[in-house]
Amino acid sequence: MTSSRTAVVTGASSGIGAASARRLAEAGFHVALAARRTERLEALAKELTAEGRSVSAHPLDVTDRAAVDAFAASLDAHPPVHVLVNNAGGAIGTEPVAAADPADWRRMYEVNVIGVLNVTQALLPALTASGDGTVVVLSSTAGLATYEGGGGYVAAKHGAHVIAETLRLELNGRPVRVIEIAPGMVRTDEFALTRFRGDAERAAAVYAGVAEPLTAEDVADTVAWAVTRPSHVNVDLLVLRPRAQASNTKVHREL
Repeated sequence: MTSSRTAVVTGASSGIGAASARRLAEAGFHVALAARRTERLEALAKELTAEGRSVSAHPLDVTDRAAVDAFAASLDAHPPVHVLVNNAGGAIGTEPVAAADPADWRRMYEVNVIGVLNVTQALLPALTASGDGTVVVLSSTAGLATYEGGGGYVAAKHGAHVIAETLRLELNGRPVRVIEIAPGMVRTDEFALTRFRGDAERAAAVYAGVAEPLTAEDVADTVAWAVTRPSHVNVDLLVLRPRAQASNTKVHREL
């Protein structure tokens, strides 16, 4: 399939990133898949290629600025970059502020904030040169409201939220949209498991009794919808929650 536009998706090896890559490929983009886990990335690229989609796999750690710059340069061989989906991120731990490990907070900040900064800075010239660029920041409802045990992740996602807000102001008048999508409770294979350091029982308890948490595909549909609006339409901030979740701390459970 011949594509005239490239969409870059970070954290594309699983979850929301992989689902978003699938939807954007279906929408006709050449999708540059970027993530740390090479084996998973290549498996997804093989799957999408077999379906006739235009994709390329790029092993990448978004916290490594030299690697990010090299990745951006490599995209010159592909169709012009029109869309960047900053999806790479994650949460580590649920300790209260008084007991949290600064190393966990540093890691979350590096991935969720500095990673967004690195990739956005590296690709912004290409996005601007396209004449119709879009930067998507996959933040979280954690970037809009706090909750106990979430201090480090909440702080990091507030940082991602502020990047989107500030960038939108600074790019005003240029041909680049800045879209922030803030999902609430999304059930994926890895997010909660990583947060609870591999404790499957605690991870499963997050979703206990919730009839229909959001899925990665729900968020991916939203990403694809937002970036395919007419060029003059900017979805500044879209908060996405399952019906069962009224806020970060109020969730209906059928137990």
